[in-house]
Amino acid sequence: MPTSDLSGKVLFVTGAGRGIGRGIAEVASESGADVAINALTGRYVEDLAARLAAESGRRVIPVIGDVTTPEGAQIAVEYVLGELGKIDILVNNLGDSIGKPLVTLPDGKEGMTDEEVQKVMDLNLSATINCTRAAGPHLLARRSGKVVNISSFAAQRRGANTVIYSTAKTALTGFTRALALEWAPYNIQVNAVAPGSFPDPVTSGERYEQSRARLAKEVPAGRAGEVREVGHLVAFVASAQADYLTGQTIHLDGGATL
Repeated sequence: MPTSDLSGKVLFVTGAGRGIGRGIAEVASESGADVAINALTGRYVEDLAARLAAESGRRVIPVIGDVTTPEGAQIAVEYVLGELGKIDILVNNLGDSIGKPLVTLPDGKEGMTDEEVQKVMDLNLSATINCTRAAGPHLLARRSGKVVNISSFAAQRRGANTVIYSTAKTALTGFTRALALEWAPYNIQVNAVAPGSFPDPVTSGERYEQSRARLAKEVPAGRAGEVREVGHLVAFVASAQADYLTGQTIHLDGGATL
């Protein structure tokens, strides 16, 4: 599949050792960008960075650190700027969910702890705010750039046991729209991509094929998504082809939210 042209750009993607983040990093490097791949540990991201650099001929570096804190996000951004010289595209991909009800239910199903609530908010919202604040002065000084926030169909199609996750992703929609207005005069576009179900063999393990079979029955398109499909959409949104696109959340879910 042809890719959007990101030649000469530097893309920084968070939470990118596996899953959708990996797909974004793969397509970005193939599209001509130098890529900085963030993860909390080097378990997956170091090998991924080395593989993508060898395959694409681009600079691809691992960025190990916790961007759910303002200090960690600032350190990560400064590291990318020191290694690659600039950031043209910030992809706030980090996120995860905990499948538990908000509080313990009458049937005995255990509710989320305070720590779990905070963790889900930090992974899905705080990290995006932190990284955008850290990279913002650089983007604004250059009066150029793209911010792509990875949301979820859970922002529109809520479900039981995902209250805090859905809340964080819904807030991300508002963050995207408001920041797009704030930064539009400075030639910075802010958009979001909201994927549906994209099972990953690394994260799903033995449930991978089961998930794909279930989604083939549930999703109107008749199949699960492939992580590189998110990468292709992000590459388009991050490219010059989408310079007039801002403040939008684009759903990529095979019709699951229709």
